Amino acid sequence: MSSKVYSAALIGLDAEPIEVEADVSGGLPKFNVVGLPDAAVQESRERVRSAIKNSDSFFPGTRVTVNLAPADIKKEGPAYDLPIAVAIMQTTAQINFDPEGKIFIGELALDGKLRPVNGVLPVALMCKKKGFKTLFLPEINAREASLINGIEIIPIKNFSDLTLHLRETEKIPAYEKTKEDFFISEEKENRFDMSYVKGQENAKRAFEIAASGGHNLLMSGPPGSGKTLLAKTMPSILPKMTLDESLEVTKIYSIAGLLAKDQPLISERPFRSPHHTSSGVSLVGGGAWPRPGEISLSHRGVLFLDELPEFERQVLENLRQPLEDAVIQISRAQQTIIFPAKFTLLASMNPCPCGFYGSTDQDCTCTPNEIIRYQKKISGPLLDRIDLYIDVPKVKYEKLVARDLAESSKKIKERVQKAREIQEKRYKNYNITCNSEMGNKELKEFCNLDGKSQELVKMAVTNMHLSARGFNRILKLSRTIADLDGNDEVLAEHVAEAIQYRSRQS
Repeated sequence: MSSKVYSAALIGLDAEPIEVEADVSGGLPKFNVVGLPDAAVQESRERVRSAIKNSDSFFPGTRVTVNLAPADIKKEGPAYDLPIAVAIMQTTAQINFDPEGKIFIGELALDGKLRPVNGVLPVALMCKKKGFKTLFLPEINAREASLINGIEIIPIKNFSDLTLHLRETEKIPAYEKTKEDFFISEEKENRFDMSYVKGQENAKRAFEIAASGGHNLLMSGPPGSGKTLLAKTMPSILPKMTLDESLEVTKIYSIAGLLAKDQPLISERPFRSPHHTSSGVSLVGGGAWPRPGEISLSHRGVLFLDELPEFERQVLENLRQPLEDAVIQISRAQQTIIFPAKFTLLASMNPCPCGFYGSTDQDCTCTPNEIIRYQKKISGPLLDRIDLYIDVPKVKYEKLVARDLAESSKKIKERVQKAREIQEKRYKNYNITCNSEMGNKELKEFCNLDGKSQELVKMAVTNMHLSARGFNRILKLSRTIADLDGNDEVLAEHVAEAIQYRSRQS
């Protein structure tokens, strides 16, 4: 006798339905799991056997075969424990129910309790898309799954409760959604506020522009000038996330296993700061079972690379394609996985190894070859993808001891939010959200320049030897500066300010 229930497999950031078939036949006791399972799925045999026995049920003492179909999709992780146990119980006539329209996921403890699993949000989205009506899952994951309307969520504490529910002896109440489950809370107060950054008015202006339009920014300056502190204030001025953006980011963190169980919906823009010893795989994502890397974990937020030249050159080159295409494509022999990568790159560097090249206060101790070798660690194509280059000079003593606070992040964020709302309204029919995402079509439609502005851009392209990409980035930057001014037209002063941020390009 055989039976079938349904579960789900995670493929990149999406889920696909999986049929879990169980067959009990005569012969010597043996428990086989087939269907391209990984080690964690193979180990489910011991967890399932113990969980069934410890839940006042019996495990058959004959040959048991479990098939996870389709067999050409790799199965990984412990989330198949629950559907395997249910399929075996159905096969041995210990329960009897209609499996159609029901999905089971969850890891079993040896005593039958349910442990949480990763990737619940993509599974819930798949249920709604594929027409599954009910999702059985660990109680801890119920709040996350409830973010998706239109499906019934059954939270399970232990396997014995589930068997009683399926026998219709003692029903498990469906999870009741609350307002808190869908409420995007106000962003927490950031302890790094722009008001506590002494001086650096030009840098603060550049940060405001970068946050408004989602532009990439590179800081250069001597040690102790405040580059890292400025970077840490970036989250305090980023615009609020929309519900769609929150769901996108939550989906990524759910897959990566980084979603806090008491926070089913991420409402703050990500800010990731990997160490310069990070590998290319940790940055891009991948592995035998591809997982999102730092680039995708920064989706709709900021990726901060401190001490940029200290990263391996090949690691930095991995940034070129996602900065251009806003996606990461990871190819394997059997499949290709695409992860989203719409992030703002924020980076800092010293002008030379000692940090004082060009300084008027302290002599540089580096040789010309050392300086050239240090700066060449960052390739021209990567630099060409940076929108704003700013110098962060040493702060003078008078500003360090000044008691007056600078403009707060709250006030800056108000202007950023207003500019971003203008962009969202402008691009509502274009499947983009900010100026940095504009393509050639949007540039032609929304970045028309008058005669004076065209002359400025022509001079910049000629004298600074800008590429076509550099030219387009000036237009995008000008559009953002105009939005901050509340101006529908891109004027010459907006173009002039945008050009000055390209002056550091190598």
